[in-house]
Amino acid sequence: MNEHRFTLWQHSRIPEDLQTVTVCTGTGCLASGATEVIDAFRTVLEEYGFKVLESLSELHENHDSTHTKFLKKSGCQGLCAMGPLVSVWPSGIFYVHVKAADARRIIEQTVLKGKLVSDLLYTDPIRKEKHIHTREIPFYRGQKRQVLAASGNLDPNSIEDYIASGGYQALRQVYSDMDPTSLCRLISDAGLRGRGGAGFSTGKKWELARLRESGKKYVICNADEGDPGAFMDRSIIEGNPHAVIEGMMIAAYAISADEGYIYVRAEYPLAVQRMRRAIADAESAGILGDHALGSNNAFHIRVVEGAGAFVCGEETALMASIEGKRGMPRLKPPYPAERGLFGKPTVINNVETLVTVPLIIRLGVQEYRKGGSANSPGTKIFALTGHVINTGLIEVPMNTTLRQVILDIGGGVSDDQGRFWEDGFKAVQIGGPSGACLTKEHFDLPLDFDSLQGIGAMVGSGGMVVMNKNTCMVSIAAYFMQFTQNESCGKCTFCRIGTKRMLEILVRIRKGEGVPEDLQKLEELAGQIIASSLCGLGKTAPNPVLSTLRYFRDEYEAHIVEKRCPAGVCQALVSYGIDPQACTGCTLCARNCPVDAISGSPKQAHRIDPGICISCGACYKVCKFNAVLRS
Repeated sequence: MNEHRFTLWQHSRIPEDLQTVTVCTGTGCLASGATEVIDAFRTVLEEYGFKVLESLSELHENHDSTHTKFLKKSGCQGLCAMGPLVSVWPSGIFYVHVKAADARRIIEQTVLKGKLVSDLLYTDPIRKEKHIHTREIPFYRGQKRQVLAASGNLDPNSIEDYIASGGYQALRQVYSDMDPTSLCRLISDAGLRGRGGAGFSTGKKWELARLRESGKKYVICNADEGDPGAFMDRSIIEGNPHAVIEGMMIAAYAISADEGYIYVRAEYPLAVQRMRRAIADAESAGILGDHALGSNNAFHIRVVEGAGAFVCGEETALMASIEGKRGMPRLKPPYPAERGLFGKPTVINNVETLVTVPLIIRLGVQEYRKGGSANSPGTKIFALTGHVINTGLIEVPMNTTLRQVILDIGGGVSDDQGRFWEDGFKAVQIGGPSGACLTKEHFDLPLDFDSLQGIGAMVGSGGMVVMNKNTCMVSIAAYFMQFTQNESCGKCTFCRIGTKRMLEILVRIRKGEGVPEDLQKLEELAGQIIASSLCGLGKTAPNPVLSTLRYFRDEYEAHIVEKRCPAGVCQALVSYGIDPQACTGCTLCARNCPVDAISGSPKQAHRIDPGICISCGACYKVCKFNAVLRS
């Protein structure tokens, strides 16, 4: 590679006196209008006569900080519910919910005068305090952003920016100072466990593949992220694609592989686009290729787009898909490290695991192990969604508790209108459709592999869905069972048919047609599916049902025995009426009824015709006087 160019990029920095406007361009912010925000900033800055720089290569030339401004794009900054997000540097002023029309105000007030645009500052939903910098916001303050630190600061389309921040230095160190044996030992000593869900030792997996004698070996990055509510891998690729490449190259050196695949969902077009550009730029720079980083090591990467099958997140099904076969799991052993892709030794790690590898090498084992617990060191990224004030992408040490995540970082539980609900917590689904529902009794449980496994739950890939007291747990169990039943590849009879039978029972219960024996049938079927399924999807498919039965059995019994849905969600078990003493005759309920089941004159008490009512709940949601009764 061109050593002069690499050295030049290493020292490319945005000067401290150069004002920079950074706009988040993660998927969430782009969906909220970040592209229009960037265009507006560019237009207004140019109107004021500034030269607008948007890449580090333009900084290689002399610039006049008085007449120049830097407009920078970053990956996901985490606080997805508040996007588009904008930061003004070097002051670090942080703005949320920025629209294109706000660009002029930010430039005129903050960039030119150093003043705040107060209505765009983050406002704490509980204390109503405004915060100027991210370090003051509880959402960020409670995190330890190591893997995500670069994603929210780097331009994902700039290899220069990545190298300037220390990128590819870990790879250089590995190539110059380590051999494959010592590298595998270092990763084992760091205690890095696979962040895709199983928590297997990464160093041990590499060592197994390293010891296999073969003229051809592969490294696969598993970016087939299919859990509902999970977007960790997608956001990392969108925000820091070169870190994925660097992690893969280090893994390849550890096992003597010369070829790699990134298997990413086709539903992630932005991640695919940025990943392919990063690969092309790394090849052009001489980092990837036959003489990687100017060494005698060769490594090439291809991107393969998955068709969206959830089962292809399982490593053997994923390899079958890359080989052009139907994505179905096979029996193990042999494990991929022994006989994997095209029958050759293969290491498969997920995105978060691979991005953590360069971090470990830069920090050192001792420093890395300071975070987390003894058996689960380091940090874990979670996608925090559902009934929580601050939804988004978070990174915390692996000994962090649910209480810290939901109440401190998440800002607390929200009601159905997004308002803070002090005592509204009911459950949290962790680990995706293969995970379990946890309750308030688990609030002080550390979020690490062993602690969660001890109560029948799992870290999974990192999806975390918070549910308030208006959530029906029978409906939640049915939702996840519907998902896993749809996604079953059909190879195993118990997974293919057993999940269908469980779903049928849950649907019957929701309709008010359940019988007490159904609960025993659900538990028996769950045990058979777990014992007889081939892959992780089938073995964990019953987990949401089993956990809700364990902690919310009274709700199942209310559906079956009392023919009542306590949360008022299951339409067949809910009826509505109007309290004539509370009704003011505002007509709002009647105007929102989709089947005209509500009658009454203005300013007179209304009534609901039970023969017409479909129990949709529209009247209950819009009534401002608590006159609509639900039973």
